[in-house]
Amino acid sequence: MPERIDRLVKTWIASEQEQEVADVAAEIAQGNATLLDLVKSLGEYLTAEEDELRTKGVEFLSLVLARCPPEKLNRQSVRVLTTFLCGKLEDTETIIPALKGLATVTKLPAFTSTDAVEVVKAIFAHVKMNVLVQSQRFTVFTIVDNLVARHREALKALGDEFLRGYINLAEGEKDPRNLMLAFAIDRVLLIEFDVQKYIEDFFNITFCYFPITFRPPPNDPYGITSEDLKGNLRQVLACLHATPAFGPLAIPLFLEKLTAGSPVTKKDTLDTLDVCLPVYGSAVARENARKLWNCLKLEIFQPTDSITEEKALKTMQVLIQTLYSATEAQKSDSDEIEGLAKDACDECIHILREPEKSQAQHAIKVLCAFMSTTPSVARFTLARAVPHLVKLFLNPDELPNRAPTLRLLADLIEAARKSTADDPEVLPEEGDVPLSSYKDEVLGVLTVGLKTPASALPAIDGLKSMVLTRGLLTDEELGFVVHNVNEILQKDEDESEISDASLDLLSTISSFAPSHVSGNTLPLLFTSLPDRAPAREAETERIRYWRTLAYLRKLCTQSDLFETLVVRLSTKLDLLCFPVEADDEAALDLEPAAAYAHSILKTLVDVLSAKIDLGHADVVKYIDRLVPRLYNLFIYSASLEGERPVVATDPRLLAVTAQIITLVTQTLNAGRQETFVKAVFGAFLDGDVAQLAEGIQKIPADKKFTPFQTGAPTPQKNLVVLFAAAVIALRKEVSLPISDETALLNDLLQWTVVAAENAHQREAIMHAIAAILNRHAEKLESFLSSNVPSFWQSQISDTAVPVEARRNAITTFTWLTKALLVRGHAAATSNVDRLFELFDDENVNWDAARAIGRIPGPDRILTKKNHAIIKILYAQKYCNTVLPRIIEGAKTSQSTRQNAFLVALAALIKSVPKSTYADQMSSLMPLLLRGLDLPDNEIRASVIDTLQAAAVSSGKDNALLAEHAASLVSTMLKNSTVSQMPSVRVRVAALRYLATLPSVVRYDVLHPQKATVVRELAKMLDDPKRAVRKEAVEAR
Repeated sequence: MPERIDRLVKTWIASEQEQEVADVAAEIAQGNATLLDLVKSLGEYLTAEEDELRTKGVEFLSLVLARCPPEKLNRQSVRVLTTFLCGKLEDTETIIPALKGLATVTKLPAFTSTDAVEVVKAIFAHVKMNVLVQSQRFTVFTIVDNLVARHREALKALGDEFLRGYINLAEGEKDPRNLMLAFAIDRVLLIEFDVQKYIEDFFNITFCYFPITFRPPPNDPYGITSEDLKGNLRQVLACLHATPAFGPLAIPLFLEKLTAGSPVTKKDTLDTLDVCLPVYGSAVARENARKLWNCLKLEIFQPTDSITEEKALKTMQVLIQTLYSATEAQKSDSDEIEGLAKDACDECIHILREPEKSQAQHAIKVLCAFMSTTPSVARFTLARAVPHLVKLFLNPDELPNRAPTLRLLADLIEAARKSTADDPEVLPEEGDVPLSSYKDEVLGVLTVGLKTPASALPAIDGLKSMVLTRGLLTDEELGFVVHNVNEILQKDEDESEISDASLDLLSTISSFAPSHVSGNTLPLLFTSLPDRAPAREAETERIRYWRTLAYLRKLCTQSDLFETLVVRLSTKLDLLCFPVEADDEAALDLEPAAAYAHSILKTLVDVLSAKIDLGHADVVKYIDRLVPRLYNLFIYSASLEGERPVVATDPRLLAVTAQIITLVTQTLNAGRQETFVKAVFGAFLDGDVAQLAEGIQKIPADKKFTPFQTGAPTPQKNLVVLFAAAVIALRKEVSLPISDETALLNDLLQWTVVAAENAHQREAIMHAIAAILNRHAEKLESFLSSNVPSFWQSQISDTAVPVEARRNAITTFTWLTKALLVRGHAAATSNVDRLFELFDDENVNWDAARAIGRIPGPDRILTKKNHAIIKILYAQKYCNTVLPRIIEGAKTSQSTRQNAFLVALAALIKSVPKSTYADQMSSLMPLLLRGLDLPDNEIRASVIDTLQAAAVSSGKDNALLAEHAASLVSTMLKNSTVSQMPSVRVRVAALRYLATLPSVVRYDVLHPQKATVVRELAKMLDDPKRAVRKEAVEAR
């Protein structure tokens, strides 16, 4: 169809529209026309004497070629096109479109090596890069890149002609987009071409851009960063191993940049040296070693910033490795090190004669860096530095400098440890262990350093590094270390930092050699724990047992040590609750014993939590070794009600014991949980305690255990906390050992109303109900459809029920709803609707409002650790549904309902992540300000906390805060005054918010308030509470 091609060509020449190019390419692709037809149609334009027409002709041909399928261009077509386009390079008017055409042709399968030679010669002969704009030069580089990628051998055959021509093309290029491509071409040429004669030229066209200072323009459409360029340049530098001759040219440049460059330039130079020095080889490194060391030394001993200092140390390591790695195999242990390593080491040792000076810190960093270079240099460094530091420590004249000396020594020991092989399964050869030749002397000075508080910390750090150096200390020496550290722990002085470091060292030892800690340290600590609680006034003894329990908490996570801890603390607990010798005074005042018992149990909780977080597998065995003893202790104590006062009936002890039971239950598999819960239900529902409780105290057979009976003694009822503790951590696969779960839940629900005597009991059963409902909701539809509505009608909506009972019932209903909400059950929505119905009831409307806000909030019962069923984003979905309803109600309701909606809003925003309501802050702000007038201090504090979080995350010039600035300032001032606001928490929060406002609201907005705020803040400086006065000073 030549006529259609003719028409399309003429149309494009007139209009230059994309459509004609696409249509011609489509005709050729579909076989309706050929490339020859196109050339014939373009004939008059390709040869026109008019420059513009000739340029358009070649341009159209190039555009069509770019869109043509490669298979439509055979060998003959490609040959003709190549010759034609190369010829057009001679014509200054058609050179640009010709280059575009060649960029396409050079990628075609039919393009041969002969064509490649013709193209590259034509480019070298006719293309002058300095007269082309960036995009045109980019096209030239693209063509060369295509040729190098596809026809490398043909270009190699051209030899010097190609290399010389390419260097002329690349010389002087500055545009980052072109340099990215040029660096990639350089990399190939340097690796695969013989560039020996042109090393200096290649150096000039690559290193002239070093260091790269390019900064992309704003809104750069190409997205090229200086890091991209630096990365590409470094790829080129990494390939300069083609000849070591490159080194002599590059090192002087690097030295110049290190001497006179900016901080950024210095960092780039140091990074580049790290890559290049191993390539240049030891000969070049040796020739320039002293000059490089002088430059690096300046950055290490007089650093401008820590990053440059670290990079200089790294470069120095590379330099030493380059100098000495080649001869490492020939070195023996006794050979002396010569050259830079020896000179630098001697310089540093000289500086270390004054360990208290700041320069000593830099000197030790150099010696530490030497430890990770080569084995021979590391050995030499230790041989010079360790005896020097040991001698310095033992010198009586240097007694005041022992602490800094030990700090230097500890740093060196740690560096020596890090220099050993990383494989923990392979012990180093005896002669390869760093410090093995000096360990006796070093161990001696470190243990001496332990005795003095000033030098104890560096001594402990040094000992820890020695302990962690594999193959260095014998088992006997580890025992020696433990013995000396124990002496620190036995002192009564409150050196918390030293104690923490000592415990960390002992914990490290216990992780691989627990016998020393269990045989030496633990007996000392357990002996220091009294069998009886100190009296109320014995504060020193109380502090001592707190400190001992804190030590045990940090030490005993290792499985063997924890087993010992459980046995010994359980025994202490038994002695505390049931002393061998009666003490009339202690019997009258149980508080000290209860506090001591609480500390013991809390210690077990903390260690168990740490072990679970660390993934220890031994926790599960304490369902048999610890949990039965605890149940026995508390059930036996409850059975003694009326006979004598017993420590273990204290509800606070039950709460912490419940945590232990829950933590252990969490770790059990479903089968073991099922066995355990069967024993729990047997004891609490049927009175069969034999399967659950086991211990020294024998529970009397004539004492019935019936905690769920309405008339049961209070101590027995309090034990429902331990029932709930077992239930809340059950997996969903675990079946409860009862025939009717609906009946059980209904009984528990009624028990909270009829039999529960205090908040501890009610809360425990609420948690148990919530946990069971969350796991088994699908089996409890009748409970949800019948029992829950009945509970609502009889206990909550019935106004005849006492207000306090209704409030307790609302709390129970909140937990029911929460259990359903987190698992995504539809019944949660209808429960929330019921709570909204109470907003007209002035007796409980605020309680219902708080419940609506608290339902989606986090808690410690329905968690993943406790195996609860939790759907992702449940809080966000809840907020998206409820928040608009609350906002609307707060805006349109009457006064009583309106306040309830404000209470619900305050509770909700405290419960959910800020992201769930951040987009509605403009609507929320007026409502939050009104919330600050509500007569409830907790609500006010929550609102201020929300406003504070919003202000801190909003950044400067917040338009919303500026709009309400006057109201915010006056309201916060009112809530800061002790005469108007009795709550310390609210006063502190309001002052903190006032202090934040200037950083997020423009000065001109706040300036009118300044005089009032400063005057009012002066009054707060007389506040009776120190915390308030401190915030007032900050705000002022």
